[in-house]
Amino acid sequence: MKKVLILSSSPRRGGNSDTLCDAFMEGAIANGNEVEKIFLRDKTIHPCLGCSTCSLHKKPCPQKDDAAEIINKMLQADVIVMGTPVYFYSMSAQMKTLIDRCCGPYTEMKNKEFYFIATAAEDDAKIMDRIVTSFSGFLDCLENPAVKGTVFCGGVWHVGEIKGKPAIQEAYQMGMKV
Repeated sequence: MKKVLILSSSPRRGGNSDTLCDAFMEGAIANGNEVEKIFLRDKTIHPCLGCSTCSLHKKPCPQKDDAAEIINKMLQADVIVMGTPVYFYSMSAQMKTLIDRCCGPYTEMKNKEFYFIATAAEDDAKIMDRIVTSFSGFLDCLENPAVKGTVFCGGVWHVGEIKGKPAIQEAYQMGMKV
């Protein structure tokens, strides 16, 4: 059994990328894993101030928001799933803001397995390469991360357009493999 943390960065509950996160979660639970999903929209996460309190002085971030709790869960997890809608060929602002707040504690994120989930209005599978490259900038700073899988669904923009798409089953099956 692994401890799985799903970070859903859709600004819409039940949005297309959030739906894929739910499918992954169902598969991971069905395979006996401990799973928690955090819907970033429900959290208050301020942008990094660049104050160096965490990175240079090794002290907790002075900002009083939900980032420290989420980052602690990332540190405790064996598996981190990062789900995002694609906005202008990149991850959502919610996801990027959380990643930026990992500035100090990222050195403690070791030996994590990562899965990436993304949806986009444009139906071009090459978009996922751009998303993985963006996430890789974060992973390149970690010790021994492993990308274990990705799921992309293009051609979905408005809520619910993902219904009936094969990517839902792909996300479920990927969750089953954890």
